Amino acid sequence: MASAKKTAIITVCDNFFDKLKIGIGQASAIALSKAGWNVVLIARREDKLKETENQCPGEGKLVLPGDVTNEEFVQNSFQQAFSTFGRIDLVFNNAGTGPPPTPIEDMTLETFRQTLDVNVVGPFLCTREAVKIFKRQEPNGGRIINNGSISAHVPRPHMVAYATTKHATTGLTKCTVLDGRKYNVTATQLDVGNTSSVLTSTFSAGTLQADGRVMPEPVMDVEDVANTVVYIASLPNSTTMLEVTVLPTQMPFVGRG
Repeated sequence: MASAKKTAIITVCDNFFDKLKIGIGQASAIALSKAGWNVVLIARREDKLKETENQCPGEGKLVLPGDVTNEEFVQNSFQQAFSTFGRIDLVFNNAGTGPPPTPIEDMTLETFRQTLDVNVVGPFLCTREAVKIFKRQEPNGGRIINNGSISAHVPRPHMVAYATTKHATTGLTKCTVLDGRKYNVTATQLDVGNTSSVLTSTFSAGTLQADGRVMPEPVMDVEDVANTVVYIASLPNSTTMLEVTVLPTQMPFVGRG
């Protein structure tokens, strides 16, 4: 029997578990739990997933440690989530990675492929399994939020692998909206600027700009992003927010030079 509460699957980004502050996936899981959602947490590190689970105040919680680039794991995880709660209403494809800034001529194929696997293959697998469930559950439908990036619009210097994958996220999002339209399935690309979930000191110390300057950039609270996720998730599936950009007001993005 389906749970009376809505259920969200969140892929949590392992890269930021040991950084200065909580990550976007963790903050979003906590915010959704506070809003009354069941939350399913997916990442490779079970110990950190348990820490996140303990910070989620709701009763409906499920931890599934594993690798989102592993097809069998993703298939089994979505079936387990559906079996546990009887329904899936939201998938937040948040897990991602990005190599250090590297000129394109120095980028190795191995690094490029690793970035592609996590940032594109992982969200594709999760989207595919989600859509299968969205189409057959009653009533049908569901929403996917893909963590894009402002790099999907304006790349930073020396970020060819990361920027390429985030441009691919745009294609995945739009194809999901198009193919899912008649099944009440929709998707949103959430493009996020500098947040306190990553190494804030990096932005404060200075970030390479397109004109060669190194300048400090402002950051926003990760809770601002999490609250945006909760708002998008609260919309009926008959309403689509195709692209949402959230960034610090003073961040050099519009007119980035």
